[in-house]
Amino acid sequence: MEFMHCNQLLNNRCRRRSFLLSAGFLTGLAMTSQWSPAIAKPKFSGYPFNLGVASGDPLPDGVVLWTRLAPDPLNGGGMPMANIVVRWEVALDENMRKVVQKGKALATPELAHSVHIDVRGLEPERWYWYQFKVGNELSPIGRTRTASAFHRSTKQLNFAFVSCQDWQNGYYTAFQHLAKEEIDLVVHLGDYIYEYGPQPGGPRQHNSAEIFSLADYRNRHALYKTDLNLQAAHAAFPWIVTWDDHEVENNYANLIPEENQSLEAFITRRAYAYQAYYEHMPLRESSLPNKSNMQLYRRFTYGDLAEFNVLDTRQYRTDQPCNDGLKPRCVQAFDANATMTGKEQEQWLFQGLDKSRSRWNVIAQQTMLAEYDFDPRPDIGLFNVDQWDGYVAARNRLLNFLQQRQPSNPVVITGDIHSSWVHDLKTDFNNPASITVGTEFVGTSISSDFPTAFIAPVQAALIDNPHTKFFDGASRGYVRCKLTPKLWQTDYRVVSTITSPTAAISTLASFVVQNEQPGAQRA
Repeated sequence: MEFMHCNQLLNNRCRRRSFLLSAGFLTGLAMTSQWSPAIAKPKFSGYPFNLGVASGDPLPDGVVLWTRLAPDPLNGGGMPMANIVVRWEVALDENMRKVVQKGKALATPELAHSVHIDVRGLEPERWYWYQFKVGNELSPIGRTRTASAFHRSTKQLNFAFVSCQDWQNGYYTAFQHLAKEEIDLVVHLGDYIYEYGPQPGGPRQHNSAEIFSLADYRNRHALYKTDLNLQAAHAAFPWIVTWDDHEVENNYANLIPEENQSLEAFITRRAYAYQAYYEHMPLRESSLPNKSNMQLYRRFTYGDLAEFNVLDTRQYRTDQPCNDGLKPRCVQAFDANATMTGKEQEQWLFQGLDKSRSRWNVIAQQTMLAEYDFDPRPDIGLFNVDQWDGYVAARNRLLNFLQQRQPSNPVVITGDIHSSWVHDLKTDFNNPASITVGTEFVGTSISSDFPTAFIAPVQAALIDNPHTKFFDGASRGYVRCKLTPKLWQTDYRVVSTITSPTAAISTLASFVVQNEQPGAQRA
């Protein structure tokens, strides 16, 4: 095995900031010495790139490239407790002959031998290809695309959004079809993994009981990443990711667990979950966790056409009111101090929307924003208080802001509920004649289930929710969006089944939003 020292590896530029980025230092963990040896030609027990490659967080001049070395991915990775030299290249062609950027980084045990390469100096709105090499082993070749230059006139953007991919419930055939779409970007809205133990009945099983430790979360992420269809979708496009609850625990809120875990134990669990999430996602250094905290809300701009405000509605939210669940709303659901985002993130969102110069202002977030009364009987009211229906004052602040400040064409994209919905966002959901201030598209799951017995009651309640233009609970898939200066088109793409790895794809429904005309219409 060939060894290098850090100063040799990084061309005698082993400054603290460079080292922290390349070596993947994580606050609260033991720091790898700047002068510890790095293995340049390691020997592996198996192929080290079993988890594929990915890119994400696209900027006009750069993108993050990701991989993790894991010859034995489901058993801790199978890597030595040593730093490994990883080489990377970015090219203008799929054969990797026209290389425009290249470099070296360290994959360290502290971050499970993952690497996050923040490549800069690229041209805006352009496709690139990339590859990693470690020793004599080559990774698959991935493709990525930079964002449009800031405020440049941009004629079109195609993207898809996805969420909720319970491994046990079905195959990821939707990702197989997504990888073939002609899009520029994928936005993942959460529930990338599920923390549960085995649940018999689905076509495949989780690899352990419910996860709690760092090793548990790493192995669970690795299990999901072994899916070849998911790998293909990652390798085809850059992704912008955010989480929901199952990346840690179902329906957790800030430092409040769903189950009766102690505060100290849950803080530790959340820290492990956040670390493993970072280790397996194409995120840049600004999202590096600090113990049980992680900066995930952020903003991406595509010329003058679109701006994405990516929210985190789990880490900072107050506890669900009314003891959580689907029920009539209690007085706590109207508490002015209740929050989905926390005050700082809420102000960040409002300021960003206020300053935006983009035609379409996208709010990418987790749970359904629009009100929905699941009980059609008069004067009863049945609401999901884990959604914004449990945080009425916070929702009103957002909708009132949209009415008063009028950012251009606000569109909310949402996951979580394993079903497809289209909503007009109203200043008063109890008054159909009230002003429509925006549009919400809720995407179904990749594989997670929506209870069949619940479909008919939801459909029966549609008459009591006239702002809801569409609902489907039977189909799984993803949502494809095409944006131009004049029109937003949303296509609900669904697979014929999740129990077969060869399912067909079709378009279930399409909706459009006209520029300066909030609310969706059937295409």
